[in-house]
Amino acid sequence: MKYTILMGSPHHKGNTAALLAPFMDENELMGIEQDVIWLYDRDIRPCKGCKACQDAKGSLGCVQDDDFQAIFDSIQTSDVIIFATPIYSWYCTAPMKALMDRLIYAGCKYYGKEKQPSAFFMKQVATIATCGYPTENGAGLWEEGLKRWCEHAEMDYLGIFCRRDRGRPEEFTGEDVETDVRDFAHALYIMVGHSM
Repeated sequence: MKYTILMGSPHHKGNTAALLAPFMDENELMGIEQDVIWLYDRDIRPCKGCKACQDAKGSLGCVQDDDFQAIFDSIQTSDVIIFATPIYSWYCTAPMKALMDRLIYAGCKYYGKEKQPSAFFMKQVATIATCGYPTENGAGLWEEGLKRWCEHAEMDYLGIFCRRDRGRPEEFTGEDVETDVRDFAHALYIMVGHSM
């Protein structure tokens, strides 16, 4: 089993990274292969909306020359995509949104001369998020948007693990939080295993 973890935080030692560390540690203990991609460290340009990708068969067909193809290749060899992001203005961070826009068009060629199947059919998706508001208000729009994104691309949405940061590090990174995120890793493992 393999996960591609798309890390949307600009902070290598921030809150989202603090949640991701025990999650990844637990995955490793369960024998899950993990490819972690720090999106702020990659060149991911926004979608141009040119639709050149729509009529490309057998390739992404994107006209931009950046790191998009390499990220897509990792996703294609994975069973699960994990979107890890802090919530900025009620949604994911800018490089993650740019990547999602590119993935949904180049991977779902529904608008060309001949409709093609989704490149993500039955892949599974989950998210780990951090926010400054109560999680329902802080990450609710993000989760709803991700669910719709998955539905459009014919992917299976598995769930969210979100924690609020009240600005008190001892509360955010405590033992209970680590236990909870490890439990989330186990729950995903069970869900993914039953669907394979």
